[in-house]
Amino acid sequence: MHALDNSNAKSTMTYVRDVAERVLWTFLFTAGGVAVAAGPAHWMELPLWKTAAVAGIAAVGSLLKGLIAKYVRNPNSASTAKGV
Repeated sequence: MHALDNSNAKSTMTYVRDVAERVLWTFLFTAGGVAVAAGPAHWMELPLWKTAAVAGIAAVGSLLKGLIAKYVRNPNSASTAKGV
């Protein structure tokens, strides 16, 4: 029984790390993309706090997707892809 509990805790930590990594990278890539669009590309003008807000909204979307995936597919993965 103890090995089963340890395996479940390990799976939970794997899932938490998976979601955290996806959310962090979503935030960083979105902030970078908005910064490029607002800066060198001159497609829009946004202050830093608005860039962070846009990136935060995208990161929350990534978090929600990861939580949904836990209940739709594999409870140990933040992916909705079958078999991941």
